[in-house]
Amino acid sequence: MLFESADAFVGSTSYAVTAFGMSGVGKTRASAMLRADNWFHYSIDYRIGTRYMGEFIVDNLKHEAMKVPFLNALLHSDSIDISSNLRFENLEPLSAYLGSPGNAAQGGLSLKEYQKRQEQHRIAEISAMLDVPYFITRAKKLYNYDNFIADTGGSLIEIVDPASDNDQVINVLCASTALLYIRGTDSDAQALIDRYKASPKPMYYRPELLIQKWAEFKKINHIERDEDVSPAEFGAWGFEAILNDRLPRYQALADRFGYTIDGSELSTARDSKDFLELMRKAVAKRNEP
Repeated sequence: MLFESADAFVGSTSYAVTAFGMSGVGKTRASAMLRADNWFHYSIDYRIGTRYMGEFIVDNLKHEAMKVPFLNALLHSDSIDISSNLRFENLEPLSAYLGSPGNAAQGGLSLKEYQKRQEQHRIAEISAMLDVPYFITRAKKLYNYDNFIADTGGSLIEIVDPASDNDQVINVLCASTALLYIRGTDSDAQALIDRYKASPKPMYYRPELLIQKWAEFKKINHIERDEDVSPAEFGAWGFEAILNDRLPRYQALADRFGYTIDGSELSTARDSKDFLELMRKAVAKRNEP
């Protein structure tokens, strides 16, 4: 959804935006701000963790609980139930399920198991993105929301091809929303890395990139066996590697199909009026001769 001019954007009777960018750059904060101003907030990660991967997450929790004899007995007698309390602002159940590969004694998964869960996430993310038009309609008909924001995960760029004219996810999103890239600066990168280390979020690698970075990490650290890799160290290192790999592809997606605003600008927005003004400027900039 590209606008012919900033005036065309301002004259819209309702707004539908898909916000994308690196995890931690401000998408969820902006979405929560808009939700407070009567926008419908569609969280892709929440949809993934409830509708599409909720059963995987809960089954994994039960599997771990079964290792404790006391809980094992209670679960077998249906005396207790275990569920995930995943929320917009707390994606820890999804992050914990996806995990990180490496030493099992340190909570790591085998590379094969990690790859299996990564593939589950890929399928789930595509499905959640294709649900956007349905939720725009649902938000209006069921809750009477005129304005809608899709809060995507950092891995959106891993499931689309900005160079393609026939990418299903991009075509669905462009038909129903304006794509908005929230761009971080170089100075933001370390803050994002530090934030990830303190509070890991769901991480998805393209299959070929995972193999490449796994081998690279082992080589750099002179590690021969997969089981000797520290899952925490690989997770943090991998986040930084993915950050650098994704940034130019985010921009390519925005340049071809959407708009760009800087995360520093967005951090100053206090309500939907401020957000729409930033969007207006982005539309105007794209339409400059």
